Amino acid sequence: MSINLDNKLNKLLQDIPKGTVILSSWLLSQGYSHSLQHRYLKSHWLETIGSGAFKRKNDELAVFGALYALQQQKGKNIHIGGKSALSLLGFAHNIEMNDTSLSFFAHPGYKFPKWFKNNRDWKAHRLFCSSFLPAQLGIMEYDLGNFKIKISTPARAILECLEIAPKKFDLAEVYLIMEGLTSLKPSEVQKLLEACTSIKVKRLFLYFAEVSNHTWFNYLDVDKINLGSGKRSIVKDGSYNEKYKITVPQRIN
Repeated sequence: MSINLDNKLNKLLQDIPKGTVILSSWLLSQGYSHSLQHRYLKSHWLETIGSGAFKRKNDELAVFGALYALQQQKGKNIHIGGKSALSLLGFAHNIEMNDTSLSFFAHPGYKFPKWFKNNRDWKAHRLFCSSFLPAQLGIMEYDLGNFKIKISTPARAILECLEIAPKKFDLAEVYLIMEGLTSLKPSEVQKLLEACTSIKVKRLFLYFAEVSNHTWFNYLDVDKINLGSGKRSIVKDGSYNEKYKITVPQRIN
């Protein structure tokens, strides 16, 4: 192997954090041709994990390393959100966590690439596609040591839970989590609620926050939040709340 090739390989191994997926398309954009990538594979410096995706030799991958590639190398607006983000941040310890799959949130129409979908270890993870919130609002960096990934802040994450409830997430669990969110920033919550396009989500969030008697709730300017008109029946055979015009489960009314 030439000195120049050694230098390029050394730079690559320095630039790419351990435990992350390396995408062929990103390598091309960084000056690593297909022929050079093939030489790295042939020399066993890289190992393929699927069409257009590699990993370092003998590197152990987790789904976080795959997400890193999608975010940093592909520039996709996809992140860990909902209960998964709340769990990573320590806000979901009071509910059952038997489900180890992660919840990913992305823009409408997004699909995982084949190299992701075909990985047996990552198949269980769920993808929710929605545009009820702006892609970059309420997103934070989560440090995994070797690299960082983007996940939802607690405020955005609880809204994502409400967005998929009650069909794909139990409202009673959302309420249990909400009770523990005592330190949300009113300014961030205000921005998220004003930008949110789901009337259901906004009404449920305000109702849960008020019932939980959180101090930060008192600092919200509800008049600036569009709550729509008319009634919303969230669940069948529930209790009707006149203030927010929603029907909620009786056990959390």
